[in-house]
This record gives sequence, structure tokens and C-alpha cells, in this order.
Amino acid sequence: MPEAPEVHNVLTYLKDQLQDAEIVKATITHPKLAANLPVEEFCRDLEHQHFREFKRLGKYLLLELDDLDLVAHLRMEGKFLILDSMADVETLDPLKDRKHIHALFELSDGRVLCYKDTRKFGRMYLYPKTENWQSLPVFKNVGKDALDPTLTETELYEKARKRKIPVKTFLLDQKAMAGIGNIYADEILYRAGISPLTLANALDLADWKRILDETRSILNQAIEMGGTTIRSFTYGDGHAGSFQNKLAVHGKEDGAKCPHCNQTLVQTRINGRSTWYCPDCQKEK
Repeated sequence: MPEAPEVHNVLTYLKDQLQDAEIVKATITHPKLAANLPVEEFCRDLEHQHFREFKRLGKYLLLELDDLDLVAHLRMEGKFLILDSMADVETLDPLKDRKHIHALFELSDGRVLCYKDTRKFGRMYLYPKTENWQSLPVFKNVGKDALDPTLTETELYEKARKRKIPVKTFLLDQKAMAGIGNIYADEILYRAGISPLTLANALDLADWKRILDETRSILNQAIEMGGTTIRSFTYGDGHAGSFQNKLAVHGKEDGAKCPHCNQTLVQTRINGRSTWYCPDCQKEK
């Protein structure tokens, strides 16, 4: 699933391509994609709306229109691509591509914003425009973004002090801090020198400061490098990330060594999620 850096790069791509573009027609062919309105109403309301602002909260995209807020969550395989015309949509391979395009947003300049999702897990939400967009119902269980400058180690410490769960699990809880997924959680804990098995309520304020500092450092570096492409993450016309070349522990093969101490890395599962760490550099607390 795309995490904060990948979603951020999708957002940048959409802003570059769609600023002030007008939607003249919207078509959704997978009804569950329109998560909070009937498909017909969803599509009708989008007509003649312009893309004005582009925002992100955790793994969610928020596309601010003239009178509406369009929120999208890509889930596992969702992708946006922009084609020059409907004729180009029709020339796509019917089995490889066209059957997986579940939304078309036709623009006044002839281009088409397509939403492609091979697994159909992605969702879109449409709301009346509001200044306090973080209060929209879809964000009810979403905490502050991991890169929100107002987020502090004290907030994380207070949230974690009664959570007797592995810190890795805590970092994946989007209500605690939004935007971190499995890949970056492993890398953050490695750089912070904290075992993913350590209970969240066992960490002190200094531990949370290290975690927050490394979170910001890693996510910002990953954004600059276009995100992490391990299996299938791409955006736009095939842009892929390169941060996978900087991963220290996540996804390493059996027998791989820690880049710092040369100890063999451990691969395990924590609450069902594959996890990699160094048993020497990341002592359990």
C-alpha cells in the first residue's frame, strides 16, 4: 500500500497536471469506489468543478474543488494517470489496462484523468467544501500527519503510554500518527535503534523524540526520491520511486547483514506484518 511519500508524489503529479482544470464529465464503473454517495449523484456533482488545491493527510489525497472536497484513498493498487483524449483511453489494452479503469474524469481541454485499480480496494469520498477539512467524516480515525510540524514527541508518548502493543504495531496505527506503513516503520525503528518488539508503553520521551526525528528524516528523503517501488507502485506515466535502494532492513533476503554492525538481520511477523530488524542495533526495551 502506498505510504505518505508515495501519496505525496502522486499529489505533486496531480497538482502539476490538474491545477485549475475543469471536469466536464465524470464516469464511475465500480459502484463501491464512490464510498459515501450514489454513483449518479457523485458523478453529477463533479461536473463543471475545477481542481483548486491539492492536500494530503497520511495516505489520503484531498483534491479541493470549487464547491467540493474530493478525497481519495488508493489502498493497495490504486493509480491515477492522465491521457490526452478519450480516444487514447479506447486504445488501451482491454485486458491489461482498460478493464481496470474504474473512473474517468473528462476535462474541458480534452484530457482524461483515469483512476486504475486492479484490486478495486480504493475509495473516493465527496463532501461540501469546508475550511476545516481535517474534520471531514472520512478522517474521523486519522491522527496528525507524520510530517505535521505541530506533532510532538510528547503527543506520541501520551498516546502510547497506555498501549501495551509492539511499537511497530503502534506506528502502523493511523489514528496515532498518519502516513506510516510497513516499509517505513521498519526503517524508522532501525534508525532509531529500537526493537519493533518493544512495547509502545515501555518507551520514554527520549525514545519518542528519536522516533519522530527519524520519521521526518526518512519520509522527507523518500519524498525527494519519488517514494519506494518494491512491487508495483508507479504514478502518472510510469514514474517509479527509488528509495528502495536506500532501505537498510526492510525486505532483505535471508542471511542479509546489518549495514552497521554486520549482524544477521531477523525476519519475523508482528501482528501479521512481515518485519525486519537487527537484533544487536535494536535491543528490546
